[in-house]
Amino acid sequence: MSDEEAQSFPVQPVDPPADKPKPKRRGQVRRKKPSTDGESPHARNQKTNTQSASESVKQDSEKKENKNTTGPKQRRTGKPIGKLKSVDDQAHNVRDLATLKGKRPIVALTAYDAVLGRMVCDAGVDFILVGDSVGTTLLGHRTTIPVDMIDMVRHTAAVRRAQPNCLLVADLPFGEASLSFDRLLESARRLMQEGGADAVKIEGGRDVADDIEKLVATGIPVLGHIGLLPQTVKAIGGYRRFGGDRQEAEDLYTDAIALEEAGCFAVIAEMMEENVAKELARQILPPLIGIGSGAGCDGQILVTTDLLGYNLGKTPSFVKTYANLNQVIPKALSQYVSEVREGKFPS
Repeated sequence: MSDEEAQSFPVQPVDPPADKPKPKRRGQVRRKKPSTDGESPHARNQKTNTQSASESVKQDSEKKENKNTTGPKQRRTGKPIGKLKSVDDQAHNVRDLATLKGKRPIVALTAYDAVLGRMVCDAGVDFILVGDSVGTTLLGHRTTIPVDMIDMVRHTAAVRRAQPNCLLVADLPFGEASLSFDRLLESARRLMQEGGADAVKIEGGRDVADDIEKLVATGIPVLGHIGLLPQTVKAIGGYRRFGGDRQEAEDLYTDAIALEEAGCFAVIAEMMEENVAKELARQILPPLIGIGSGAGCDGQILVTTDLLGYNLGKTPSFVKTYANLNQVIPKALSQYVSEVREGKFPS
């Protein structure tokens, strides 16, 4: 599909037809109220017994305004938690991530090893996705389909060893969500227990919603994924944009609501028509994280090697390249080879 065709569809999602009943909506997401009680025992002991009750209340209020306890995983900045910036504002768990909807854009990137995992987390992202995109970015496959559980557990564990402070999500590879629920549960368990993931990502909408609901009930947080599903690339005949007609827009809406009702803490929207994604972000309660779906989403995720210009294939048109390691790395390697051959290294 050309860029012109991809931008031509004006349809907004509508309520699903009568034969596709809209699932019962859940209540609003409960937002965690940050603790502001930062008064130390030493400060309390310094209050004199002669202070009146009103004076004590006033002093407590003044101290709470000037002092902030950000919890064991956050740094002290002297600012209220709601106004923290950079890495102090990272999401550490799925609850943190859910409460960011409507406050600021969520930021996410992929990582596949300890080095990249540390760099990505230190950059300030809210969550790292150990994607099955490892197959096309690092392992030399043409699609993500050859990636299996051994690959995903190994690479997830590698990123976990970097000890990232942000949320760590791992992809469930091809086929695992289509087998029995026992197999699905076992695969998700391995990603969390052996790989160290905080949550798993599953491709699919209403067709996998029932199993996702069961996973969530067992204590496994799930990140949904609708729109373009790379694991179905052979079935759909290639990569393309979704939501280009009324039926697809309605199907995407139904999928998004089904994942919300199943308990997904967030949903990824890949290669979706921008106006459709914007409307879905407005209508569903969980954050909608876009990749190639425009600026109307609640956040953005990219494949890190794409934005670094570090790949063998063609970079998607929606990616902004922030570096060109395809030029930097070969130049450095060639310089090393030349200096060794010329006797300049070691010197």
